[in-house]
Amino acid sequence: MNEFLYQASVFLAAAVIAVPIAARLGLGSVLGYLIAGLVIGPGLGLVAHTEDLRHFAEFGVVMMLFLIGLELEPRALWDMRHRLIGLGGLQVVLTTVALMLGAISLGYAWQTSLAVGMTLALSSTAIVLQTLNEKGLMQTNGGRSAFSVLLTQDIAVIPLLIILPLLAVVPKVSVNPDGSIRRAVDNGAIRGGDDHAAMSLVDGLEGWQAAGVTLGIVAAIIFAGIYGARPLFRYIHGSRLPEMFTAVALLIVLGIAFLMILVGLSPALGTFLAGVVLANSEFRHELESDIEPFKGLLLGLFFMTVGAGIDIERLMMEPLTMLGLAVAVILVKGAVLFILGRAFGLRRRGLWLFTLGLAQAGEFGFVLVSFGLQQKVFPEALASRMLLVVALSMLITPLLFLLFDYLRVRFEAITEHAEADEIDESGPVIIAGIGRFGQVVNRLVMSSGYRTVVLDKDMPTIQLMRRFGYKGFFGDPTRPELLHAAGLETARVLVAALDDPKSNSKLVAYARRVRPDLHIVARARDRNHVYSLYQAGANDIVREMFDSSLRAGRYVLENVGMSDYEAAIAEETFYHHDRHTVRELAQLWDPAMPATENEPYIARARELEKELETALFTALEERGKQDVA
Repeated sequence: MNEFLYQASVFLAAAVIAVPIAARLGLGSVLGYLIAGLVIGPGLGLVAHTEDLRHFAEFGVVMMLFLIGLELEPRALWDMRHRLIGLGGLQVVLTTVALMLGAISLGYAWQTSLAVGMTLALSSTAIVLQTLNEKGLMQTNGGRSAFSVLLTQDIAVIPLLIILPLLAVVPKVSVNPDGSIRRAVDNGAIRGGDDHAAMSLVDGLEGWQAAGVTLGIVAAIIFAGIYGARPLFRYIHGSRLPEMFTAVALLIVLGIAFLMILVGLSPALGTFLAGVVLANSEFRHELESDIEPFKGLLLGLFFMTVGAGIDIERLMMEPLTMLGLAVAVILVKGAVLFILGRAFGLRRRGLWLFTLGLAQAGEFGFVLVSFGLQQKVFPEALASRMLLVVALSMLITPLLFLLFDYLRVRFEAITEHAEADEIDESGPVIIAGIGRFGQVVNRLVMSSGYRTVVLDKDMPTIQLMRRFGYKGFFGDPTRPELLHAAGLETARVLVAALDDPKSNSKLVAYARRVRPDLHIVARARDRNHVYSLYQAGANDIVREMFDSSLRAGRYVLENVGMSDYEAAIAEETFYHHDRHTVRELAQLWDPAMPATENEPYIARARELEKELETALFTALEERGKQDVA
């Protein structure tokens, strides 16, 4: 118990110190966890023998894939089939061949080289998915392609575990009591160790029998998810005990993972499948909220054990060789990924995200190396080096994502300075920015019979508009020559709807200076942006979430006791008072000073909040008097 509490305290303290620092420096949480593990393990020697702890922490990967599955409907998974089979399958095969050839060139037998290629072809599901989610890149084209490949790799682990024992180059022999040699019998069954062999449901079965048991388990999971999940959650809901929801969520994840291990399948793959089955359940969000904290902690623990498990002694003995091998693996995998990405239509940012994100070896490498060593596929010296190469490549991965961030900024800069379209149309309305906000405005205005000139500096967005029959022009709307070419001198209305608040305020200020009579409708991100646009000269300022939030508030009032008419009065009163409040506070707002330090601003805001309460009470009281009359 003392040892457990000591290690738990060390790991938690390291995470609390290192991860916030890494996040503040823009390095990401994954690199923070890896560095923390490196410091408390090889650095200070505070923890040792992290192998068992890493196996426990790998359940963070299992939980992460379960949560991802909850976000995917079966139809969405079916739509990914071409990427799963084509892109993912080719990545595993071609990377295996490329790394195999590299190992052969170093003098290893083809069997050993093939095992090396298969082991290092797999990427890190944990690091890549965590970083994609953290950076908001999962829904990008490159992010979805990376996820498809990772899912294919998880599936590929199963045949790889079957093939590995067939590649043994060292005979598996034992000595009889009389001194004669007895050859061991090995049927290639997948075992997680002697202590777990008795718990396998497929050990010793014929191939068709093992396949039948496996398919039966998978079918049972799908059937239980479709028909058993709702009654189970309704039963748990009846207990009125929130902790029971957490217990059943953990039971689902751990139980399915255990069943997958019993039939020799990847537990992460099984829980992902269960998540997809439960994606349409009304209890999906409850499951997400219950599992999320465990997933985050276990993933962090997993990353720290990777850092703590790096063999510093071997690295110091052969620093250039080991770093060179890790970099070589990344370069070879990166080259294959780059070629495949281009072949499957990825370009620019998406292509580099796909290439740099998947170029490392992954956590399944630890499993395959250990299993290959047990099956006499790898010599001990090679296995030790491979484990270090896997760990080093995972440690380098966050740096590759930082390189992608740099490249993304460069791509955006190139796009901004790309040659703008020649504008050959004019209209009474100029719409600068055609994101979610600008699209709705444009559709309403055009459907009402008025012509618009749409400007945006995001080429994919303009191309997407054109595919749906809406004409738009590529270029930076803050450039004066582009605005004048769009007809700024004759336009009646300018809609400033750029994503970047500073650019939007800059656009409004320039348009107001050139055309004092122009009516400007501006999109604001928050109240501070409202003040900036107000000072820049916008006529009508619309906060992104204000109208929808106001409508939601009215629905709340209608369902807590107010009549529909009273709720509408409260909504209208709040709306007019808020516009008055913004005008008042805009006079006191100072962009160079945080609002929390602006005493006149705070004092006036408090006064206006009290005036709002009085205004709402008065409006509703007047309504009551009218009803009495």
